[in-house]
Amino acid sequence: MAKLTKKSVEAFRCPEDKQQAFLWDSELRGFAVRVTKAGAKSYIAEGRIKGSGKSRRVTIGAHGKWTCEEARKEARERLREMDQGVDPQETKQREKILGVTLREVMQGYLQDHDLRPSTKADIEKHVTRNLTAWADKPVASITRHKVAERFREMSERGPGQANLAFRYLRALLNYARERYRTSTDEPILPENPVAVLSGMKVWNKEKAREDHIPNQKLGAVWETLLALGDPNMRNTNDRTTTDIVIFLLLTGARWSEAAELTWNRVNLDEGWWHLPNPKNHNSVTLPLSTVALKLLAARQDSGSKFVFPARGNRNRHVTDARGILTKLKAIAEVERLTPHDLRRTFTRTARQCGIEFVNVELLTNHVPKSILGKHYAERSDLRYLKPQVQQVADWITSDYKTS
Repeated sequence: MAKLTKKSVEAFRCPEDKQQAFLWDSELRGFAVRVTKAGAKSYIAEGRIKGSGKSRRVTIGAHGKWTCEEARKEARERLREMDQGVDPQETKQREKILGVTLREVMQGYLQDHDLRPSTKADIEKHVTRNLTAWADKPVASITRHKVAERFREMSERGPGQANLAFRYLRALLNYARERYRTSTDEPILPENPVAVLSGMKVWNKEKAREDHIPNQKLGAVWETLLALGDPNMRNTNDRTTTDIVIFLLLTGARWSEAAELTWNRVNLDEGWWHLPNPKNHNSVTLPLSTVALKLLAARQDSGSKFVFPARGNRNRHVTDARGILTKLKAIAEVERLTPHDLRRTFTRTARQCGIEFVNVELLTNHVPKSILGKHYAERSDLRYLKPQVQQVADWITSDYKTS
């Protein structure tokens, strides 16, 4: 045993009958160079952890990238830490945990949670666009101050989007605190930094939207839809967007529920359609009015598995109906008109028909708020509510006839 030098290290060889060999330094106990059968040489430090007695070997680096003296200095530091009770394996594991990025947390979250494709896409959008500066940095570096600053910046541009982005961030960081923990069970974050927004009471106040087609304009809107739906006045693409708008108005469905609807989930003979995985995760069979049935029956020749296929691509579903909605907005004399406004129009019409609120909740696939709706009402097969759906359709069509 002698002091390791460049000359001694470069002259050291691994015996042919071994996979690796060590040349120990005489000056610093626990410091050595390791050589493999292939000739690769690297410096190591080996010692026992004070207090536990566990033996640990730490690789410092390859010979050539490290000189003997540089490696000896690093080894002395690693051995000193072991003598103070610091376990290098725990340190390495801790550094790995604390290095997990927001993007990695997001990927784990999306993999571990059963989310709708649209929700996954929304989370990815906010992380990669609105929180892009943090996406590839450790989540441990996201502080309360950074959260407050970024939230303020986003709120100036769009209060609603700022709220949504940071609700998603809060969920991701809660997930990170549970999934990523050190060997001593220490969470990756001591707290969720998004809590600062609640502590400071700076969440943006969001007024629930109430936009809908005014009752006095409903007849004119329906008349316009019938005119747009005239086979002699429209092409196939216009027919699809007009029909999906009519379907939304007659069913109160969400856009994605209607757009993604496939023929294998529609029964025209029995008059129902099925949602296997809606927003509230309650699989449900819903009734169809005679008007909706007639509309769907006329679409059976679309040549697509989708009831409402995309323009120019029968293998995909329609993605928007902005053209039709723009026309209807002018007829309804409203500032804006979205697919969700049609859903609100359905619920308001249902209430005007005298339909009980719990049944309106069920038909629009909301989680009922009442005890009756939560615990006693049939929620998976709503075909018994066909009279109520027919009431809404009759109201809309009669409103047109009397307008």
